[in-house]
Amino acid sequence: MVLRFLLLPITGPLMGVTWLGEKILEQASTEIDDKENLSKQLLALQLAFDMGEIPEEEFEIQEEALLLAILEAEQEKTGLGE
Repeated sequence: MVLRFLLLPITGPLMGVTWLGEKILEQASTEIDDKENLSKQLLALQLAFDMGEIPEEEFEIQEEALLLAILEAEQEKTGLGE
């Protein structure tokens, strides 16, 4: 316990940097997962349309919403989304 307290000035910043790195990695993984999920939804929508499961009007509405969500995710990733 005493040794841990004495080494705190050295280990404290290291633990802080480690924590920060983990948070950055977590955020990046979430953004990648979101974009992948949107792309999968778009592919599933295209498949449903090609198989005649949904009408063209519904396809266009959903496609536009998904494409806008993908664009927004890309803009947030590059820091352009305001």
